[in-house]
Amino acid sequence: MRDNQFVKQGELLFEIDDRPYRYALERALSEQAALEGQISDEGRRIAALVSGVSVSQANIQGSRADVTRWEAAVDQARADVANAEQGVNRAKAQWTYSNNNLHRIEPLLAKQFATVDQVDRARTLEVSEAEALKQATSQLQLSQAGLKLALAQYDHSKAVLQQSDAQHEQSVHAVTTLEPLINQRGTRASAVKTARYNLDNCRVYAPFDARVTNLTISEGAYAHVGQQVFTLIDARTWWAIGNFREGQLQHIVPGMRADVYVLSKPNAHFSGVVDSVGFGVTPDPDIIGRLEPGLPDVQRTLIWVRLASRFPVRVRVKSPSPDSFRVGESAVVIIRGH
Repeated sequence: MRDNQFVKQGELLFEIDDRPYRYALERALSEQAALEGQISDEGRRIAALVSGVSVSQANIQGSRADVTRWEAAVDQARADVANAEQGVNRAKAQWTYSNNNLHRIEPLLAKQFATVDQVDRARTLEVSEAEALKQATSQLQLSQAGLKLALAQYDHSKAVLQQSDAQHEQSVHAVTTLEPLINQRGTRASAVKTARYNLDNCRVYAPFDARVTNLTISEGAYAHVGQQVFTLIDARTWWAIGNFREGQLQHIVPGMRADVYVLSKPNAHFSGVVDSVGFGVTPDPDIIGRLEPGLPDVQRTLIWVRLASRFPVRVRVKSPSPDSFRVGESAVVIIRGH
């Protein structure tokens, strides 16, 4: 691109080194892909956790059933112990009676107050009651052992229930961890769009047919952000500004035909049409004073000959040639009417 060069719409104006912006886009895309992979992995993990929630709920129900069952078993074992204790007491009472009876009858045998048969029956009964007492004692010990086992199983089932409750709470809490990752999608997508936008701006094309002017940079120079390096003059539409006295404005309306002449080509005639009539100019401070906060500063001395204010009339040139006009050159505008 050269200074004062005419460029067509879509023509490349300039390009800058795109490597930093290409790397930034690749990094943004990589971070976006990494987030999606993390979301996918977390989704699979959460799916497993959801299944774990169902399993933990089933475990809780099973553990509660076990607690209830072993609680009933403890009650039954305590009842068995109570029954066994009663059996021991009863067997002990019967053995005590038979033992006392044997010791009472045995001395009577020598004096022939009791027969051998009576002594044998008393001795047999004492042995039988002693064996019954032994069995009752064994049954009591067995019932006590069963009670200890039932109590241990009951405590174990309660511990398992507490563990199942904890696992269930942990699983439910873990299911909600995907939402913060999903909320990051907007940020990563915005970063990708910004990086792609910056990369696309490394090559700048003419938005319309234009003339490049005031080019202040050369190939290989560093372009600072926000620094103007050239001006692009729109060559599609040209305007001529005619300053008309305020007394003439009532005769000028948009749509009137106009003739335009430029001093660089005084013999060339250009047709135009009035586009708009100005509605304001800066007041003359020598007449109205300076407009400041408060009251107007009106001058005490007045010039008796007052010049009429002039307002700009914008005229659009019809079918302009890109090489016929320059911004800021002098022109003459003649209003012809409708």
